[in-house]
Order: sequence, then C-alpha cells, then structure tokens
Amino acid sequence: MALIVTSPLRGWAAPLEQVPDPVFAERMMGDGVAIHPLDGTVCAPFDGEVVTLHDSAHAVSLRSAEGAEILIHIGLETVALKGRGFTPLVKAGDRVSRGDPLIRFDLDAVGLASASLITPVIVTNSEAFTIAHRTVDRAIGACEELMALTPVAADARRWSDDGTVIAQSVTLALPHGIHARPAARIGACARGFEADVHLVLGERRGDARSPVALLALGTKLGDSVTVEARGGDAEAALAAMVALLGSDMGEGAAVPRPAAAPLAETVLEPGQIGGVIASPGLAMGPVVRIDRAAIAVQRDGAGIDVERTALASARTAVRERIAARAATGSAQVAAVMSAHLALLDDPGLASAAEARIAEGTSAGFAWRGAVHDQIDVLRGTGNAHLAERIDDLVDIERQVLAALTGAPADAEATPPGAILVADDLLPSQLVTLAESRPAGLCLARGGPTSHVAILCAGMGLPALVAMGDALDAATDGATLLLDAEGGLAHIAPDAGAQAAFVDRLAAREARRAFARSTAADPCHTADGVRIELFANVGSVEDAAAAAGQGAEGSGLVRSEFLFLGRDAAPSEEEQLAAYQGIAEALPGRPVIVRLLDVGGDKPAAYIPFAAEENPALGLRGIRVGLAHPALIETQIRAILRVAPFGQCRIMLPMVASVAEIRAVRAIADRLRSELGIGDPVEIGVMVETPAAAITADLLATEADFLSIGTNDLTQYVLAMDRGNPAVAPEVDPLHPAVLRMIAETCRRGAAAGRWVGVCGGLASDPLAVPILVGLGASELSAVPGFVAEAKAIVRAVTLAEAQAHAETALNCTSAAEVRALAGAFAETRA
Repeated sequence: MALIVTSPLRGWAAPLEQVPDPVFAERMMGDGVAIHPLDGTVCAPFDGEVVTLHDSAHAVSLRSAEGAEILIHIGLETVALKGRGFTPLVKAGDRVSRGDPLIRFDLDAVGLASASLITPVIVTNSEAFTIAHRTVDRAIGACEELMALTPVAADARRWSDDGTVIAQSVTLALPHGIHARPAARIGACARGFEADVHLVLGERRGDARSPVALLALGTKLGDSVTVEARGGDAEAALAAMVALLGSDMGEGAAVPRPAAAPLAETVLEPGQIGGVIASPGLAMGPVVRIDRAAIAVQRDGAGIDVERTALASARTAVRERIAARAATGSAQVAAVMSAHLALLDDPGLASAAEARIAEGTSAGFAWRGAVHDQIDVLRGTGNAHLAERIDDLVDIERQVLAALTGAPADAEATPPGAILVADDLLPSQLVTLAESRPAGLCLARGGPTSHVAILCAGMGLPALVAMGDALDAATDGATLLLDAEGGLAHIAPDAGAQAAFVDRLAAREARRAFARSTAADPCHTADGVRIELFANVGSVEDAAAAAGQGAEGSGLVRSEFLFLGRDAAPSEEEQLAAYQGIAEALPGRPVIVRLLDVGGDKPAAYIPFAAEENPALGLRGIRVGLAHPALIETQIRAILRVAPFGQCRIMLPMVASVAEIRAVRAIADRLRSELGIGDPVEIGVMVETPAAAITADLLATEADFLSIGTNDLTQYVLAMDRGNPAVAPEVDPLHPAVLRMIAETCRRGAAAGRWVGVCGGLASDPLAVPILVGLGASELSAVPGFVAEAKAIVRAVTLAEAQAHAETALNCTSAAEVRALAGAFAETRA
C-alpha cells in the first residue's frame, strides 16, 4: 500500500528541476517535489517522528512508521540566516501527526533575505522508496496529497570486508556545518566507493550515504569529526571524505543578503535591543510573553448544510463581538473594528468559503482557504504597506475559526504594568490586552504603519516593532526598560540602569504634568517667537482630545477615515457632518482637511485601481482625486459648507507639480460660485516628495501654505520603503538627508511669503521638535496626546538656540548621530 505524503505548505507545486540549486535539481539528496510557498507554516506531511531539526530551523526531516524519510528545506541559502525569521515548534524526537505545525517562518523577511523561497520536499532514502505519483504544476494546499511512495526491495551491497575499520579526524571548514547541500555532496562522495563510511561526532554517528543521518549530527564550523571507513577501498574512501570535509565545499563563497538592516550606527550595550518606534514613550515593567497558538481545523466536512450553518453562526457571533468593541472603544479602535467588519462581510470571502464547503470541506477549512486566497492577492502586489493589512485578514480568519472550534481567539489578560513581548500581535488581541493596562509593547515583527501601531499610538502605549529574533532574550518575568524615544529596549538591566531609568521616568512625568498645566497658553519660543501647535486628528473624538491638550487647531484631518473600510464613498452630507463636528470641537481654531489620500497602502474597494508594479509610485494622493472628479468635488463641496466658512482649509496630499494645485483650485472656485460663496478658501499642499521639497518656492506661488509630511518624505528621500521590515530600522526621519529637505522647504516657502508646517510623525518626536523649529517650521501638528508636551519643549528654547542646534544636526553623518545630538540637547533643557 502506498504511503501518502501530503504537502507541508500551501503554495505552488513544481518539479524539482525548477529549483535553482543543482544539489536539489539534480536529485543529489534524493527525489521529490518543490513548493513555492504562499504561507509561513510548515506542517507534518504524515504521522511519524521528527528525526532532525536544524539549529537554524530552516530544515526539518521526519521518518514515517513505514520508514520513509522526508526532508523539508525552507528556501535556498537560508542556513546563513542563523534562525532569523524562523520559529521551530517541535524538536528532534517528537512524535507528530499529519498536519501538525512544525516550523513557522516570516514569509516576507525570509524571502527578502534568501536566494529563493522555493522549498524542496525530498525523499532522502530513495533507495528504499520510490515515488509512484507526485503533484506538480498546480496550486496545492497544506495537507493535500503531494506524493505517493511505494517501498522497494532492499538492494544488498556486495563488497569485500575483512572487518578492519580505519579512521581519521578532520576539522570541519563548513561555515554552517553539515546542512542539506553539504550532506548531498558527502553522500555523493560516499556512494562512489564500496566501503562503508560513517561520520562520528561525540556520541552521534551517521551513515555518510544518509543525508538525514548527517543532518542529525548537528555539526558546526570548527567541529572535529571522525571519519570511519571499512571495506575493500576504505583507504581511498577515507582520503576522499577527509579532503571533502576539510574544504568549505564552496559554502564560504555565498554571501547571503541580511535578514534585516541593523540600526544605523547605533551602538548597543549588552542586553539592549534596537527596534523601530511605532508609538513614542518610556515604560518599565516585567516581561509578559504573548504566544499566538495555532487553531487546528479538520479538512472534511459533516455535510454541506451543517457546515454552511456553522459558518453563518460563527460569522454572526464574530460580527456582534466586533460591533460591540467598535461601539465602546476609542476612535482608533472603532476605525480598526470598522475595517474588520468590512472584511468579515466581504461578499468575495463568503462566496469563496461557500464554494469550498460545496466541495465537501469543513466550514473552518473553507474559511481558512478563502481568507488565504485574499492574502495571496495582497502579497502578490509586492507592496509592503498592503502586506501589513494581511494581519487584519489573519485576525478575521482567527476569530471565525475560534468561534467554530471553541478555541480562544484572544490573548489572555495580563498583569497591569507589564511589557508585552510577542513575535507579532493581531489588532483584536491588542484591544483585549489593552484592557489590562500594560505599560508597553515590543514586537519582533510588525511595521510602524500597521493597525497595531496605529492602535498603540492612539492608546498612548509606548511600542517598538521590527526588533527581530534578538527579542527572544526577553523571557517571562524579566525586567525590561522600553525606550520608545531612542528606539531600544534594555532586558534585565542592572540596578544602576534601572535607577537611572526610574529617574528619567519621574522627570518625564513631572515635565508632562507641568506641560498639561500650561497647555491652554499660546505657544512661543523662550524669546517670544510664535510657533503654532496643532494636532493631527481622524475623528471628532480625536479633535476633542486635542482641544483638551491645548491644540491651537488641526494641522491634518485625515479624511480617509470616512472613506476606507466600506463599499461606497461617503455622501456629501455624511462628510459635512464629520467635518462640522471636528470644527465645533475646535471652535475658532483652524481645521486643515487633507483631501482623500488613498492608493498605495490605502486602497478603497469602490475605486478601481489597475495593477501597479510599484503602487507607492503610482496612482496615489491627489492623483486619485483628479482621476475621479466626482469624489473630489463632493469632498470639496462638503468642506466649503462647514460653518463658519473659512475655519476649514483644504490640503492636497502627495503633490508633485504646480498644475495639480491649479486644477484643484479651479474646482474649488467653481464650487464656491455654485454655493454662492464670495471669499476664497485657503488651499495648501503636503510636501511629501523630493520634487515638492525642491520646488517649494514654485508651489508656494499657487498654494497658501505648505505642510511637510515626514513619513512619506523620509521613504522617498532615502529610497527605503517604511513598511519593509528589511530596511525599516533605517527609515528614520532624523536622517540628515531628510532634515536638509525640510530645511530647503522651509527656506523656499518663507522666501515666497508662505508659512511652512510639519504634520508628519516627526512633529510628535520630542527629540525632533527643537530641530524642526530651528529649521524654520512655524507650525507643528502632532498626535493629540503630545500637544501639551510639544508646547513645553518649544517654550524651553530660544529661536537662536534652536537654529544653532538644527545647523549642527544638518552636518551630522547619520540619523543615529542626529539622535545622539538631540538627546544631549534635550538633557540640557531637562
């Protein structure tokens, strides 16, 4: 009877010949199938035992009860990652059942850092089993049949043997020890002789002809391995094997790409880990690790009607739960929950799941497959920002599966004041955990623009993301100092470091208390220069919070909160009500509404976007509005109708030319005429591209003001995608190149008689505030919770001091150097 080997991954099954590595393509390790993975979980292909798990967790081998040995090798050149991006879920010797998760890996991070993600699935003892049938050239799901193996009669090898064993030790020169490729070469060498050859390391001994046995030795560079040979040509076999093992077999020549860029020139002390700031702040507390347990589902259903009813009931339960959270949570929570409701009710997901149920699968299996089809579409765009939305789909998948199976969907409550540490978190998990009032959050993965990051910022929860595998050192209960201002965490600090951090926390809280007591006062520098301190808002609740912090207006109303997560654009009346509510929450103060900013990382379902090779450089921002006149005209008309007229101003996103400003002004003038409004409306632009920064004087001839969006400006100046975990640690807006662009914008704008502000994330960075003032920004728009503190920072410096500080920053050589400079400057003002 044939042994069925199921696919350990969901993806595209391909012939082994397509693997761009001769060791696999030429079947030096054995026969099999390759898979282009579309999912980051490797599952057991049959019931059996884990024979080996490589130290780097990039490869695992298993043996079935029938004796078939299978090697699963995730990607090519992945041994050099030294485990970065891989999470082993089993260990050698474990018994597993078909479908059990074996390894999880970060599909994006490993893909960026390796030569290829293609994953060979190899029968390593092909002398004992032959492949009777294999699945290739089509999509395949995890646990679907990949190969059928049939045993073959043993072929007794005939060779002369007088019982004499000869041996010689050799020091391994392989940079990563014996992994799959060297094992194949060693096996090929051994098969060239009649002699029986074994390798011995300590108490472990492996047949040189068996790749699995060689992997099980667990060797590393510099190990002393003994080669034993017995048989008629033992001396020749021993000499050949020692020579091979003493070489690097070409492994030293391979220079893999790094898994993630290190923090630029940051010198970390022992116990410190760098990360990307997702939400600024300081926190100290015990580590509580959060693990996301897998939810298993069976493939076969109990009948079409039964499974359809089960799925409908589960979706209803999840819908009610999400709606309750949206009704009782903050504006940020409500926005994320609204997006989740839209995903849950997506007709495409529902129909895809129904189709799978009709094929006889269970509701859980069908729902998981439908969701992952959509994930594949997002991942296929190649856009890292859209890839962050994958977490929202995974969240919805998990909640429905939990409702179907009774498994817990959310993390359990944690002690107040804890520092949450996880590989990654789903938005719904964070919402639940936030109820326990944690002190901060550290994630090995994630990005600064994910929904989790947005929620943390809205909650005022200090957070670092993209910290990498070094975060594994943060064990449960260890004290962690979280510096989400300097971008690092300190694990298990000594008493001196803890005391210094406690003093820093106390000083910061004292400053914040003083800032709140003077929040309502106008903002001036120490020598009386007026700097307007505005707030970035996305709802009426945000505007009310900003007013309470002393915001002198809103420098950025993110109007897309009305447009995203729905099937149709908001009506003019709906928009008018929202803008009017924000204006009334900030009475008598300027409210700058950014026109619809979608495209790239923020798609709207009702706006058709053609496939783009690089969405970040495609139809985005004001280009979308001008391409869809009905949308932009409805929005401008709603803004013009806000009373009193003139409180609301218009700002254009992602501007690159004077012609775009003229086109929008012509629309606004026509609509004013239709509404009987005689006075002009102020129209400004966001400076988010190098083109806008360097032509700020030209834009200023048509725009009434300029506001710098530092998030996008940073990625375009540095040519680094801020959503890409491989480069995220270096996407720092305090890079001298970005600061020089800001300085140039301020200089050119002032020369044309226009005020220049900053509404990007940099305005909410306490280290950056004095520099921005010194560069010439006369308006800063920060997150609501930082407004009072920003005012206090401005009041503590004279314009001359800020200008001298900014000039020094412009001459630094890196963002790390600027941050060190800014930190020292801040200490002198503490």
